[in-house]
Amino acid sequence: MPGYERMIGLATAETSLTRLTVSIYGQEYTIRGDEPPEYIRDVVSLVDKKMRQIGQKSPGLPITKVAVLAALHMADELCKLREDYAALVKLIEEGKKAK
Repeated sequence: MPGYERMIGLATAETSLTRLTVSIYGQEYTIRGDEPPEYIRDVVSLVDKKMRQIGQKSPGLPITKVAVLAALHMADELCKLREDYAALVKLIEEGKKAK
C-alpha cells in the first residue's frame, strides 16, 4: 500500500519519531510515528471517541469487540469518503473536459 510508511506506529528509520503515551478507552498505549504530536492526538481522540460511543450503546461488550466494531465503523466511514472523493474528482475532470 503506497504511503503506509506515514502511518502512525510505522515510522521509517530515516524520520524523526514522535513518541506519545496516550489513553484509548481507558488503556495506555505508547504510540510512535513520524506525524506531529497534534495529529497523533487527533487520531487517538477519534478512536477513543468511537470506542466510547460503541461501549455506551453496548456496555457489556469486551474491549476487543468494542475495538473491532470501532474499526469496522471507521473503515465504513473511510470507504464512503473514498467513494465521495472519487465522485468529486470525476466531476472535476468532466468539468475540465467540457471547457
